[in-house]
Amino acid sequence: MSNPFFRIEMLPAKHGDALWIEYGTPDNLRRILIDGGPINAWPEVSARLQQLPPGDTGVELAVISHVDTDHIEGLVRLMAEPFKRWLVKPEEIWFNGWRHIGEAKNLGGREGEFLSALIVQRAPSRWNKRFGGKAVCTGKLADDRVELAVGMRLTLVSPNAASLAALEKDWRSSVKKWAIMPGDLEAAWAQLVDENKFHPDAELTLGPGDLTADLLSQLKGRDSGAANGSSIAFLAEFGGKSCLFLADAHAGVVCETLRDHGYTKDKPLKVDAMKIAHHGSRNNITPELLELVDAKHFLVSSNGDKFGHPDSAAIEAVILGSRRKPTLWFNYLSDHNAKWKAESLKPGARFRTKYPAKGKSGIVVTL
Repeated sequence: MSNPFFRIEMLPAKHGDALWIEYGTPDNLRRILIDGGPINAWPEVSARLQQLPPGDTGVELAVISHVDTDHIEGLVRLMAEPFKRWLVKPEEIWFNGWRHIGEAKNLGGREGEFLSALIVQRAPSRWNKRFGGKAVCTGKLADDRVELAVGMRLTLVSPNAASLAALEKDWRSSVKKWAIMPGDLEAAWAQLVDENKFHPDAELTLGPGDLTADLLSQLKGRDSGAANGSSIAFLAEFGGKSCLFLADAHAGVVCETLRDHGYTKDKPLKVDAMKIAHHGSRNNITPELLELVDAKHFLVSSNGDKFGHPDSAAIEAVILGSRRKPTLWFNYLSDHNAKWKAESLKPGARFRTKYPAKGKSGIVVTL
């Protein structure tokens, strides 16, 4: 394969995620879209998609990792258009909706019902196609692997059946207050029609063992959010490069899958990059995760203006727990995260930082 490339663009998705991946060769460009950010980030996200050459809207795969609004709303907005006007037209769409939960129990959220209704209306044959239309979940495919075009390999690390099933209660609670029965896509469609914000014309080098006791006490690693636990997360490998995309996945679920695949403290998964789970929340990182994953680049998607992500404890853990001198990548430069830029420039700093150009947001990571 001549001149293979693997690029990850963290779009300016406010406090959420919207990741644009390009890979392949100069003569055979392929794309993956992971999440679409919250609705107030749609102008920036859609502006990037509108840069595609006329008539070149193909995407190998669109992944809606889970139902939290900071990941799903932008793609609900995208799919609210008739299919022929979608800014990108994915060959396959990965998303776990209520219809998939009978396999593992059930899962949810109002926006999840909206998106399910849209996929059924717009592109039903593309829904979880490689899983036979069933849930995207570990334990379904041999070695949890999917082979995309030109040699891109995806290995699922989340969700497992238990974390998917745990979402049933939250889903039921979410849709109940909107007078929608879980799985009633006609009712969800009716509400979507009346939901203005989705209308196309709306305004829209220490080791892991060196973590201090104080820091260990701050690393919760216990995210109680069922929606986060249902996150579709995977290892992407292409052209000798790799990135672990963790969405908002629970560290325990990821670690369990990695152990099942034979990774240990002495034989960790070695990757070029890891997109840190849950925007750098201390509730989604553990010493075990840092032992099982040996990464050089750590990617953080957040402007920090809503939940104060990333947490200082999580970033400090990455700096101290990385097996190699890490580079931290941020898709915003903010008052919240600027302190790491200053620290990385000090003599003897144990880490590097990368931020968008002055006055810009969003950043491209070339592996």
